[in-house]
Amino acid sequence: MSSITGVTLRQIDRIGGEEVEPGGTLPGWICDPSTGERIAQQAATDLTDVDRAIAIAHDIDLLGTWRNLGIDERCAFLERIAVNLEPLSDQVGEAESLGSGVPISIARLFGGSLAGNFRDAIGHLGDGWASTDLSEDGRPVELLRIPWGPTAIFVPFNAPAAVAAKKVAYALAAGAPVILKAPENGPFGCNLLADAIDSAGLPAGVFQLVHGGADVGARLTADPRIRAIAFTGGVETGRAIARAAAEDFKAVQLELGGNNPAIVRADADIELTAKALADGMVKLNGQWCEAPGKVLVARELHDPLVTALERHLREVRIGPASDEQAQLGPLAFEAHRAGLDAQVQRLVDTGAEVVMAGDVPSLPGWFWAPRIIVGASAADAVDEMFGPVVTIHPVDSDDEAIAIANDSPYGLAGYVFGSDIDAAMAVGRRIRFGEVKINSTSLLDMSPRSVQSFWRSSGVGGHGDTDVFRFFCGSQIVGIDRPGLPI
Repeated sequence: MSSITGVTLRQIDRIGGEEVEPGGTLPGWICDPSTGERIAQQAATDLTDVDRAIAIAHDIDLLGTWRNLGIDERCAFLERIAVNLEPLSDQVGEAESLGSGVPISIARLFGGSLAGNFRDAIGHLGDGWASTDLSEDGRPVELLRIPWGPTAIFVPFNAPAAVAAKKVAYALAAGAPVILKAPENGPFGCNLLADAIDSAGLPAGVFQLVHGGADVGARLTADPRIRAIAFTGGVETGRAIARAAAEDFKAVQLELGGNNPAIVRADADIELTAKALADGMVKLNGQWCEAPGKVLVARELHDPLVTALERHLREVRIGPASDEQAQLGPLAFEAHRAGLDAQVQRLVDTGAEVVMAGDVPSLPGWFWAPRIIVGASAADAVDEMFGPVVTIHPVDSDDEAIAIANDSPYGLAGYVFGSDIDAAMAVGRRIRFGEVKINSTSLLDMSPRSVQSFWRSSGVGGHGDTDVFRFFCGSQIVGIDRPGLPI
């Protein structure tokens, strides 16, 4: 247990309604990204405790302890969790900022969103979708949506508590017992979420929390008693989960990465485009899966765009995550910074040039100045870099930009910039990415009814509130058959 700025930072397993000290540790340390100071060694749940958590979730599912509660009862528990989370919002924000390096002003917004996820889940439970009456001619027929069974949820290091709150809330609303694995590099916000859930008095074991690395994840994903997996994170880990899940055909939702294209048409407003790209590059310190990554710009606008983008990036305030005025903080951990350096160097080795677009503070943390990479072949700039960096490539037509964008192993998000909105929309429709925004790079959905599929290697399934809720359910129809059927 550690404490930074008055926030208690814990890594405590929750198994069967009890708090359990993790039985082991990983080699790595959780460090303050702004200073490099060691906070705590990464915790690892003993695999026997992982097995025990799975067995408890399995028994709860078989007995119907949670799913057979009435909807009103489940909603009452979810509301208690929301009430418990409200006074924790600032603490969650500080814990998340410390774990990810995201500036505190942004992390607090995430902390304040947790309670709303549980109330949104209540709304989905109350809309009647969980049970539909299909009776006719006096024959009772019901279409039910019921949970697949014990559900494992894996969340990323960049906004773990916020992602966990939504997935956990919707899985619990569906009636599933949940095992949440906290990210080893940023577990503290998930522990605060667990505190709020524990205090709501759910039946013991309906929600459980474990810690650790790949072996804990593998134990969860390989066990046939786990029937659904929701994962947000990297492509290679997603592939490993998909292979494990295929063995017994688990339901999977995999939200993975993507090197997201931004097409800048010849009629684009350079200042608007540069500002939007800069904003998108620095959100969550560039550590978000839908950040713009591969800019395909009309050739005559290439140099003006690079100049304007560098200017806008240099206006960004870089500082420690605790700086209330900072717009860009450090990367989450040292190995991530080293990986970004290596990715950039590989492009430089092919002939690319790097435009440095900011100066980092003289602090010992994991700071990384924004970068613009020019002169790289579009064919070499394939993989996501997950930091405040873009590659920029000149193109000679919209058709060329569309072809390059679609010739990608990924399909998460895309962007189009142009003054002619109808033409920009037409380009957006032709690129096969789950979400395409015109002239902006907001992190939030375009509509409360947004739905977004994950294309190609960017995952399986999609997100959008209704889709996330429905992922955790399968359909079952129960009733009296139609009379007089011929076969």
